[in-house]
Amino acid sequence: MRNHRTILMGMLAILFLVPLSAAGYVETMEVSGPITTVPNSISDYEGHPVAVFAGGCFWGVEHLFEQQPGVLDAVSGYTGGWMEFPTYRYVLTGRTGHVESVAVFYDPELTSYEELAKFFFEIHDPTQLGGQGPDIGLQYESVVFYGNSLERETAERLIGTLQGLGYNVVTRIRPRTQFYRAEGYHQDYYERFGGTPYCHAYTKRFPD
Repeated sequence: MRNHRTILMGMLAILFLVPLSAAGYVETMEVSGPITTVPNSISDYEGHPVAVFAGGCFWGVEHLFEQQPGVLDAVSGYTGGWMEFPTYRYVLTGRTGHVESVAVFYDPELTSYEELAKFFFEIHDPTQLGGQGPDIGLQYESVVFYGNSLERETAERLIGTLQGLGYNVVTRIRPRTQFYRAEGYHQDYYERFGGTPYCHAYTKRFPD
């Protein structure tokens, strides 16, 4: 009996010592629906360019971008981290490196990357560190993910303008990496379930 108890306790110890990343990897492979990958080239959606932003809960960011002239589609997802095939359950822990993000596909004849980037800085608080509104955690950080040098330079210039206006901008600028489409129930959330964003609203910050 003592040997059986020793073996059982040893097995339980091993189970509890398995790290989240290892235990979570198997589960995150069970992904339903397609995974959207935004390449480093600037074309994807039927030849149209894409911009990738993170500014807190992706429900509100996606909702507001989809109302902008020239935006063809906005997709909620996860990017910037190291876990493959992330799911909401694990991104929510803040331990995957991913942030809630939105891929914005647009028609360059109707709008521009600069106009979209300006809008991004005006629909969330780029001065809040470590979250957005009541959502606190690394997964809600403010980030511009650039796909080329022009996008990087545009983001840097806009941040410089805001800083010149007295804003202490904490938005990070990072190169674009693999983008994973979030689960279906996150897409077009406010359109399907009603309501309005709880931590996103338009606030004009740039001069005309």
